[in-house]
Amino acid sequence: MSFRGIVVVLFLNVRFFANCNVYDNEINEHSLELTQSLNLARQELIQEACRRFSRNYKLDDLQPDQLRHILVDDERKLLYCYVPKVACTNWKRLLLILAGKWNNTDVLSIPGHIPHLPGMFKDLSMVTAQEREHMLNNYHKMVFVRNPFERLLSAYRNKLEGDSPSQYFQEHVGRRIIKTYRENPSNQSLEFGNDVTFKEFAMFLTNKSEELADVVNNEHWQPITDLCHPCQIKYTLVGKYETLLDDVLLALHTIQVTGVNFPRLTSTSGTAQKLHKYYSQLDLPLIRRLYKLYKYDFKIFDYHLDSLVGFDLD
Repeated sequence: MSFRGIVVVLFLNVRFFANCNVYDNEINEHSLELTQSLNLARQELIQEACRRFSRNYKLDDLQPDQLRHILVDDERKLLYCYVPKVACTNWKRLLLILAGKWNNTDVLSIPGHIPHLPGMFKDLSMVTAQEREHMLNNYHKMVFVRNPFERLLSAYRNKLEGDSPSQYFQEHVGRRIIKTYRENPSNQSLEFGNDVTFKEFAMFLTNKSEELADVVNNEHWQPITDLCHPCQIKYTLVGKYETLLDDVLLALHTIQVTGVNFPRLTSTSGTAQKLHKYYSQLDLPLIRRLYKLYKYDFKIFDYHLDSLVGFDLD
């Protein structure tokens, strides 16, 4: 059996043995062992992909703001690279509780905007090179990832689509996208920016307009490999959105957290249909340009396009 085949079998076993009450911290030891086996396989796949694509720049070459997504929890000896649209709000909520910054163990009692306020967390950009080296060698290093095109669609629907709750993004990004990429936009669209189409969003990302350079690299759609540097940091906990339930349990067990429950994942039923609905609006050349932007996310975290377009793109 191929290495990838072994990974698939491990994944199926993990899902079969997972306890349905895991979010209540009832840990099934056998399920935990299988999840750890899958986690180790993911680490090997990442290292193999990094060797293949020669992503070998050094952390010392980065600017401090390129390390700010890696949060530091000294008490639990944890480095956590948060990725928007991959359960990062709930992870940040949990870390606030563990740090004693919220007087309640109910993760969802923390309003969604609070974990994202400036100054709430220590991050890797704040430490010296010597401290960073010590942390990278001795701390647990955790990242949660997601299919790049699924994450991208989630960002679009949450920040820019017509019924989006994010008026800020519609006003500050949507209006500018419409002005740049729509022929004969209505005055209402230019005023509110609340009807950006998915195709216009894809054009905005792939055309790299100088006029929009200040918003095109926003963290909500920036590639995970640019946020978390997986070829420079050897993550010891690699969770995936598709197996969030099991991977959260492993992470909590590893950092020895009890008494706090991670919120249940909202149902993902219909995800395949949503992906097809939106990406079918794009022609193949535009999909290819989008894929090029997220190529390393696809390759390094072992995601594929065949279920979306019928084949993988190189």
